[in-house]
Amino acid sequence: MLPDAGAEDGEKWLAEGIAGLQHNAFYMHRALDSNNLRDALKFSAQMLSELRTSRLSPHKYYELYMRAFDELRKLEMFFREETKRGSFSVIDLYELVQHAGNILPRLYLLCTVGSVYIKSKEAPAKDVLKDLVEMCRGIQHPVRGLFLRSYLSQISRDKLPDIGSEYEGDADTIVDAVEFVLQNFTEMNKLWVRMQHQGPVREKEKREKERSELRDLVGKNLHVLSQLEGVDLDMYKETVLPRILEQVVNCKDELAQYYLMDCIIQVFPDEYHLQTLETLLSAFPQLQPTVDIKTVLSQLMDRLSNYAASSTEVLPEFLQVEAFAKLSSAIGKVIEAQVDMPVVGAITLYVSLLTFTLRVHPDRLDYVDQVLGACVKKLSGKAKLEDSKATKQIVALLSAPLEKYNDIVTALKLSNYPRVMDHLDNGTNKVMAVVIIQSIMKNSTCISTADKVEALFELMKGLIKDMDGTTDDELDEEDFKEEQNSVARLIHMLCNDDPEEMLKIICTVRKHILLGGPKRLPFTVPSLVFSALKLVRRLQGQDGDVIGEEVPATPKKIFQILHQTIEALSLVPSPELALRLYLQCAEAANDCDLEPVAYEFFTQAFILYEEEVADSKAQVTAIHLIIGTLQRMNIFGVENRDTLTHKATGYSAKLLKKPDQCRAVYACSHLFWVDDQDGIKDGERVLLCLKRALRIANAAQQMANVTRGSSGSVTLFIEILNKYLYFFEKGNPQITSSVIQGLIELINTEMQSDSTTTDPSADAFFASTLRYIQFQKQKGGAMGEKYEPIKIN
Repeated sequence: MLPDAGAEDGEKWLAEGIAGLQHNAFYMHRALDSNNLRDALKFSAQMLSELRTSRLSPHKYYELYMRAFDELRKLEMFFREETKRGSFSVIDLYELVQHAGNILPRLYLLCTVGSVYIKSKEAPAKDVLKDLVEMCRGIQHPVRGLFLRSYLSQISRDKLPDIGSEYEGDADTIVDAVEFVLQNFTEMNKLWVRMQHQGPVREKEKREKERSELRDLVGKNLHVLSQLEGVDLDMYKETVLPRILEQVVNCKDELAQYYLMDCIIQVFPDEYHLQTLETLLSAFPQLQPTVDIKTVLSQLMDRLSNYAASSTEVLPEFLQVEAFAKLSSAIGKVIEAQVDMPVVGAITLYVSLLTFTLRVHPDRLDYVDQVLGACVKKLSGKAKLEDSKATKQIVALLSAPLEKYNDIVTALKLSNYPRVMDHLDNGTNKVMAVVIIQSIMKNSTCISTADKVEALFELMKGLIKDMDGTTDDELDEEDFKEEQNSVARLIHMLCNDDPEEMLKIICTVRKHILLGGPKRLPFTVPSLVFSALKLVRRLQGQDGDVIGEEVPATPKKIFQILHQTIEALSLVPSPELALRLYLQCAEAANDCDLEPVAYEFFTQAFILYEEEVADSKAQVTAIHLIIGTLQRMNIFGVENRDTLTHKATGYSAKLLKKPDQCRAVYACSHLFWVDDQDGIKDGERVLLCLKRALRIANAAQQMANVTRGSSGSVTLFIEILNKYLYFFEKGNPQITSSVIQGLIELINTEMQSDSTTTDPSADAFFASTLRYIQFQKQKGGAMGEKYEPIKIN
């Protein structure tokens, strides 16, 4: 081939070629119109001489060839009509065109007349086809030879002696048709491969691009073979596939091997691939090391997977031919043969094999585990993967069983599943762990045994604890929160109706999450606590006696575990959260009738309050939680309850801000008057709390007047009035109408004071309270009589 020329030169040479072709085509048409055969052949040969050029790129040569092709179809029609009319013999014509001066035009004309010759049936089709395919060997220039043989393929494809074809007969059989196509294919492939050696080394890349443009000319032969009716499975197995594979392997060309293997897979039926799997797969390890085998093999497995999914009737065939074993063996041999294959290539093959296995043999977990095991073997000895593509493929490998079975429990049965995960870097390990959790959530999977929980948490260790020195501080805050929230949600999916097994699950979870470090515990411990309390509610009423050698699941045992767990949280430190959890446990212990346990939890809550809760806002929240929980407790004896209420009221009075003090103290009044507990109705102590709250409110009012003239504490008086009304209605004998009357007058006086600024919200609050009193008076009845003495201005 000539040295590379610019695009302008290529266009110029193409234009010259087209002009020469059209010039001779004009005279050829004129000769055809006048039935001048000799001139027609002369000018057609001169026209076809334009195809002898070596100056055009394959792309531009194709344009010139297509113009010549159109002219040859007209010439063929002329030959056909004239031989029918008897103007001349097709045999004589076949001899005559062989006298054309140049070999390339001579062979194009020979193929054209040969088409008419076969059509006339004056000679067996196989003889003409054999003659043509042999004579075409006269052109050994790669590009010219490829297009000539492509022309031969096009004009003969409707004249092959196929089963049911008009050209089939005693002398012509499907074997002849197959032999012709295979021979043409072999010669075309040789020409195509030879193109890489034409021209200087520096133009190799350009030549490979040109070769790629011409690949379909070669592949069309395989398409023709696949369309032949007579090529049944037996012929494909015995003749067609072995001959094609022989050519593919022997050509030792990377581009040709990749393209032709892909062609075989795409054009022939899936059933044929399945029945000749061993033969087809045996070729893969023999291909050049640079061939992208993983892509071709993956496409083969995808096609077979889809074929298996198309009908349940074909599945027995897969078992009969042992498709999995053959594919697995072939992949192993390919990986072994291609020592330089990157890790991502091998893993991609295993992903395709796993996809095939899950679709064809979903019930064979041993096959799935075998694929994972092979992947582990390939990865063994390597450090954590840094290749993002390989990592992505491993995630695909691990995700496939989850998507197929919709059940992590099934995946946990695969012994090699965690071993594959071990090869992920920390970041990807977390991503995979989140995928697992999402699968569990999506499918509402209940993990029901401690062993499964152990296996699951081992898989998710990247989320649950720091790995390889990575600290929480290096993590993105939002991502970290989302990850830990997902772990917390997961804990609630662990369940078993058997209390003994559920307790084992709780202990297993506890063992793992306590390794999580100070930033993780606040997310995970609450979920564990509430999961354990759920079990406690189921066991309410059981005592803590030991039965047999093992301690059974009893509330007392669970509370002991919870105490230790929350204690770990309080050391983080996260005192406010730990305090809340202690109070939740105290309330549960109350319902289980375990007074010492409940008292202990309150004690721990008070210790945390005293020693760890320093922020004033946090103290306010905490004291109200303590008061609210203590109010709901009904298990404590007089002594224990007095101790706890005394502590709570003491803490309330020591809050930093007066308004906070006041609200906490009047909230304590509920500790001495509980509706559903006759033993806790101490009206005198209720009154003492409310009076103490009034004194604090008064002090706050005076302080506000001195410092900024605020009316903030007037609201406190109104709030206290509402507490008085509550206990008044509940029948507290210490709260009389005269006490309420005095408080109303006090509020009126404060609101009319010159030192108090107007506060619309306080005015509205007070007005609403007075309307309520008026409503009760008007309602009548016993309550109306109680309210009657109270006067409202």
